[in-house]
Amino acid sequence: MEIRTHDLIRVDDISKLVCLTEVPEWVTGELTDKPFVVVRRAAGLEGGIPVGIRGETRNQRFGCFLPEEECSIVISPEQLAEEKPWKETDRRLSIVAIEVLDWADELMTSEGMVWGPTGSVGFELASGLDTAHAGSDLDLVMRSDQPLPMEKAKRLIQELSQFPVHIDVQLETGKGACSLAEYSRGQESLLLKTENGPMLVKDPWSER
Repeated sequence: MEIRTHDLIRVDDISKLVCLTEVPEWVTGELTDKPFVVVRRAAGLEGGIPVGIRGETRNQRFGCFLPEEECSIVISPEQLAEEKPWKETDRRLSIVAIEVLDWADELMTSEGMVWGPTGSVGFELASGLDTAHAGSDLDLVMRSDQPLPMEKAKRLIQELSQFPVHIDVQLETGKGACSLAEYSRGQESLLLKTENGPMLVKDPWSER
């Protein structure tokens, strides 16, 4: 089973997590209430997947590692896009970021993109827990191992800008991730997030 950045993993035994730094007090409570971690972009330990734990606030983020043998339940953003759990929740009536997923699905499908929801909306859809709120943005990941035509990138950004909620799309290239919005501007240098840290590149598919 391939596990990639943005995937969610259910944690059945908190004691199996490998932490290299002191664990904040809030972590145990959060994992007890929300036993899911997000695969983060970082170099892994031998036999360990780099994962992050979300807290109630933006500054509550903690990175650690989960042994591969503990990754029995993995939910990817692409799986959420395929199964469309947002159609079955009443929360879409009060949370715009969930309501617009039908439109996002239609757009991404028409453009032939591999995509899925991440962030608080993706976490909620995967876990079944209420983590999004009325003011939540919509975070999406779009995977493209081949260079994305600039015209398509601009078209996607133009269409997404019409949605009644702020949408942030991370473009995963196989070498790392960059902002779709920044890529669509055709900038000479682009910030690429890699497992070894951020770097400025001209081509996010070649790290150069």
